Amino acid sequence: MNLSDPKHLAGLLEAFLLAAGRPLSLERLAELFEEHERPGPALMKKALGELEKSCKGRAFELKEVATGYRLQVRERYAPWVGRLWEERPQRYSRALLETLALIAYRQPITRGEIEEIRGVAVNSQIVKTLQEREWIRVVGYRDVPGRPAMLATTKAFLDHFNLASLDELPPLAVLREMEPEPLPVLDDDRPVPDDLQARADLETPAEPHEQTSFRSLLAELDNMEQGLKTDFDDLARQQESDDAEQGADEASTQAERTDS
Repeated sequence: MNLSDPKHLAGLLEAFLLAAGRPLSLERLAELFEEHERPGPALMKKALGELEKSCKGRAFELKEVATGYRLQVRERYAPWVGRLWEERPQRYSRALLETLALIAYRQPITRGEIEEIRGVAVNSQIVKTLQEREWIRVVGYRDVPGRPAMLATTKAFLDHFNLASLDELPPLAVLREMEPEPLPVLDDDRPVPDDLQARADLETPAEPHEQTSFRSLLAELDNMEQGLKTDFDDLARQQESDDAEQGADEASTQAERTDS
């Protein structure tokens, strides 16, 4: 096999990706070659381009996601391919999806800030579920009383939703169009029985519970979309600095007590 030929190399890369069953980065692909035969990055990308072209007209495609490249079944075949698995895809609650959307578009964000925007408390199980699926992680702590954790999405989140980076998130205007319009309220001309009407008249009307609609939520997010932060290494460094400073203060206090 001539590994300097992009077409020959494309076949080998296809074999790697099929066998791996998960995304592989350029660095990981390079590690699979002996040092004397290892292709350069430019040749690897050219071979991946050849592989992508060879997938045209086939049931699968080459897709670049956050953690690398993978071969995957085209989306239009998903309804049929899904029949291979007996268990049904897990359905998520509206509250969970709204929370995830807020984290994705407003990150880093604290749980309290999510509750302030949504207008309702965030169930602890929702955050736990998102963390167990490795879709979100703690990237630091807000420098306010209580030091609440700041949440952000992960590369696993990007991989799951077929994204290479946060820049590929759909504009909020598109999501807003996807929300179904409320169904019209139909008048019922049938008369209400007298005994039921009498009971209804005696009932004390409950105060309406005000809750942020998903359309309002998206409008709120629309104002926050600019300047989306994608790198949180500075937060980790700041946390380490704060911890070091706190440790020094504690050591100084302990020394003063010893001297006294």
